[in-house]
Amino acid sequence: MPDAPVYFERTGPSRFRATERTGGAWSVTEQHVSPLNGLLVHAIDRAVAERAAGSAPNPLATARITFDILGVVPIGEVEVHVEVVRPGRTIELLEAVAVSGGRPVLRARAWRLARHDTAAVAGGAPDALTPPDGLAPADLAAVWPGGYIASLDVRPLRAPEPGRATVWLTTPVALVAGEPVSDLARFAGLVDTANGIGVRESPAAWMFPNVDLTVHLHRQPSGPWVGLDTTVVFGPEGHGLTTTVLHDLAGPVGRAEQLLTVRPLA
Repeated sequence: MPDAPVYFERTGPSRFRATERTGGAWSVTEQHVSPLNGLLVHAIDRAVAERAAGSAPNPLATARITFDILGVVPIGEVEVHVEVVRPGRTIELLEAVAVSGGRPVLRARAWRLARHDTAAVAGGAPDALTPPDGLAPADLAAVWPGGYIASLDVRPLRAPEPGRATVWLTTPVALVAGEPVSDLARFAGLVDTANGIGVRESPAAWMFPNVDLTVHLHRQPSGPWVGLDTTVVFGPEGHGLTTTVLHDLAGPVGRAEQLLTVRPLA
């Protein structure tokens, strides 16, 4: 492990070097996509702040992020590019792309919507989870290898079952060395872990990597903890779906879906 407890170090205006703490889980020589998801949200946050420099604060909030995983990502440098796909004063769409070795490896699209006071009609969310204080930690590294999994503090609410788990996650590792990071970027940097917390079949016998991650938010997350209330379904033709209700310490904030490709190991 590197001395600095970080997932990425900036090496240029749009370039970042991944540390060994991003490694795993299907291969320890490749990046786990979860920290890279957080890095793309961080890049979108900075692009929004730069566009708003010298004007009133941006009144929009990110309400949906879709990550498409375009290939494996070696532990090394990535270049991140951000563009505005659909500008608007009340709705806008931004896209961030991570490039490794000259090819796109991860694409994130973020819908940002205007904020309005809807507290009087808010409702319909599930119950909050039991908070993590007092919960015993679990060793997720007993199931998955790699520096990313080893960097996590995992607190299950109960013993996991095949395809079902409810846990709290946090990490002491900074997303980007020396840079302030939003709660949303930190949150997004942990959500992809959901597919690995309630495994339906052993990863020593079956592969079930996700090809995407979509996060829908009805409230902006805050704080260092991410609550994952996760269910994993395998279908009969090689496809699966990991569905998660997302929480922070104040309660549910939204949902996440991950599409899986399921196949036996040779």
